Amino acid sequence: MPFSRSFHLSRRALLGHSAQLALLAGLGGCASIPAPRKASVPAAAAAPLPLSDVRLTPSPFLDAVEANRAYLHSLEPDRFLHNFRQQAGLRPKGDIYGGWESDTIAGHSLGHYLSACALMYAQTGDETCRQRVAYIVEELAACQAARGDGYVAGFTRRNEDDTIEPGHVVFDEIAAGDIRPAKFYLNGSWAPLYNWHKLLAGLLDAQEYGASSTAPDIAEGIAGYIAAKTDPLSDDQMQQVMVCEHGGINESLAELYALTGNEGWLRLAGRFYHRAVLDPLAAERDELAFLHANTQIPKVIGLARRYQIAGLPEDRTASTFFWDTVTTQRSYVIGGHGDREYFQEPDSISHYITDQTCESCNTYNMMKLTRLLHAEAPSAAYFDYYERCHFNHILAQHRPTDGMFAYMVPLMSGGHRDFSTPFDDFWCCVGTGMESHSKHGDSIWWQGPDRLAVNLYIPSTAQWTAQGATISMETTYPLDSEIRLTVGRLETPRKFALTLRIPAWVAAPSLSVNGEPVSARPGADGYAVIEREWRAGDRVHLSLPFSLRMEATPDDPDTVAFLYGPLVLAADLGPADAPFDQPAPALVADDILAGFTPAGAAATFDVTGIARPGALRFSPFYALHDRRTAVYFKRYTPAQWEEATVTFARQNARLAALDRHSIDTVQPGDAASETG
Repeated sequence: MPFSRSFHLSRRALLGHSAQLALLAGLGGCASIPAPRKASVPAAAAAPLPLSDVRLTPSPFLDAVEANRAYLHSLEPDRFLHNFRQQAGLRPKGDIYGGWESDTIAGHSLGHYLSACALMYAQTGDETCRQRVAYIVEELAACQAARGDGYVAGFTRRNEDDTIEPGHVVFDEIAAGDIRPAKFYLNGSWAPLYNWHKLLAGLLDAQEYGASSTAPDIAEGIAGYIAAKTDPLSDDQMQQVMVCEHGGINESLAELYALTGNEGWLRLAGRFYHRAVLDPLAAERDELAFLHANTQIPKVIGLARRYQIAGLPEDRTASTFFWDTVTTQRSYVIGGHGDREYFQEPDSISHYITDQTCESCNTYNMMKLTRLLHAEAPSAAYFDYYERCHFNHILAQHRPTDGMFAYMVPLMSGGHRDFSTPFDDFWCCVGTGMESHSKHGDSIWWQGPDRLAVNLYIPSTAQWTAQGATISMETTYPLDSEIRLTVGRLETPRKFALTLRIPAWVAAPSLSVNGEPVSARPGADGYAVIEREWRAGDRVHLSLPFSLRMEATPDDPDTVAFLYGPLVLAADLGPADAPFDQPAPALVADDILAGFTPAGAAATFDVTGIARPGALRFSPFYALHDRRTAVYFKRYTPAQWEEATVTFARQNARLAALDRHSIDTVQPGDAASETG
């Protein structure tokens, strides 16, 4: 793989050659040269320590990073770049990948790959990943220069006669007022603005995480092209464009403003405000039912980021209201949400426990939104949710043995996870998975004025540059409740506050400094605070005693799941590659929790006597990658169970009779069933 730095296109040269400059003038001089390189953005109340200042130590999270690093190394940038070079009139250097990369959404994975490699470089210092970012940026600059108008993309358009055209024809038509949107297609191309959002995010991440200083030049060229093609459109026409999924392109454009200070990019971000979805949220109305979930979350992330930059109160209102309704009324026990990718009615979880729950992209994006909201108003509640997602969904969707990713994480009894192949799928959840498992250290340690907060209990070492301190964390959490922190280096004794998140499920935390007890009682924000003069060698011991607890769905107190400390537990129903044709297990007792007996291994319990049809072993859900599982259970008192068995027998007899008299069956929505 060549990584020569044979070509560099400066921002001045790129924009000097861009045909869209005249149109950009209508945006208030977006392309003025030179633009200031930073906007004046208000400081957030809290910010994570830079990812490059955090190093993970042995844990399942480090295992995930290493498996993902190996996968990133196995991928070939030239194969991702195939369509980009082809559309620029340049000869491709590699064969295109399969799966989604061979469809009209080609190119989205390159954006994810840029982000993942930049994050991996920051997380581990991996030089191969940095070199790959630099090479991709060079190649994209060459593609952009070959056209001369800022356009660079991998997506294409499929016509009705099945011929394929380059993606720029879509935007030529749109600029002329020919707008033909569908939910996932715009003028025959699969979500081209969504695709560009991934590429813009990758380019901006390349700069943010120190892997490329020139990547934003390409991002500005793309943004200028988008401005040129959308400038002729009325607001109503823009709303038409946004009927098609467009990712969080508003976020990337706002981020580009924050980086460059060019107010035209902020105004362009404002044009990508989808009124049909965002106006109700700003008015605190929940109209999310039956909307495609991952189409909506990135739009809200864009509002949350714009609030940080521009301070529009309606953006904060919309983003916090959205977060509240998704996390309290639509989320399953692992933190994920959605059935078959869609939001359902609020408080209806028990009706949607299927084999198609919890798209992984949704949770990736909800965690991203959570970080933004927490930065503005720090609260342990945000990270209670974040931790639930991180441990129980994100770890679950990534198989550490080979680094592959699950699109859905099924919660139906007997369900199992289907994992990607290395080179022939490239779903959206492969892309966000590459990113998720490159940055497990990005949300552990947070800083504010004279304050260091610990939000996640993941073994790591942090360099706190503001105080000249090195602090390490040792723990086997989430399998154990004990956490130890040590101030390893401190240039001089310093007074600051160390704040520790106390999860809401902890009944009796305890805390000591150098062996002396201190108060572990959390404040209204959910944090225990130790404010003192710190010295090198100081030791903190935090204990968060685990207990077994039962959590019902919001709509049915008799549909329950089980947690031990931060971990969701699941019953192991056998290997994923073996058929499962048993009834869903149920639990029968007046006191369900009394039927759980510790099995010896950490966070593992045996349930005998109360389980129907037979004994069950519960263990952490995330680790059951290649097993069939049960997460939700119907619970019954003995009297209720006796009555239910009679009902079940009648239902089974009726179904058996129906089966005997049936010639064929059709499952609506299943193409094989409808046409077979």
